[in-house]
Amino acid sequence: GAHVIEQPRAAPAADPEPGTSSAAVRVRRVEAALRSALEPILAEHDLAMDHWRIIAVVDDEPGLGMSEIAAAAVVPAASLTRHMDRLVERGIVVRRVDPVDRRRSVLALAPHGRAYAERLRAAEREALVVLGVVDDALDTARIP
Repeated sequence: GAHVIEQPRAAPAADPEPGTSSAAVRVRRVEAALRSALEPILAEHDLAMDHWRIIAVVDDEPGLGMSEIAAAAVVPAASLTRHMDRLVERGIVVRRVDPVDRRRSVLALAPHGRAYAERLRAAEREALVVLGVVDDALDTARIP
């Protein structure tokens, strides 16, 4: 009968970043890239990554209360008040009494906070594009 000669298979390309099959490793790499991109901007106001997550949530959904922000920003409720006080002191966030429930505060970005959030989002996007997590041309995030 006919003898089929199998072509040798090419070895898989060496992964330039070993360990990328682990979601935990990949998430940590993304986090490290975001830190290096955002920390210089956050340092202007003596802020940390927790503050950026709070700013991003308040920017996305103005009018949330403290407990909703803590959950959405993945910040412990116990430290949210301290973080929020700092953001209010720096003129980034404004705190208002909820018109519906006067016992509750709602938060939104101040004009300065919106401009600051735009700078942080631009730096975040650039870091994600460089990492290949976001395709800037398509403006879509790829799940790692």
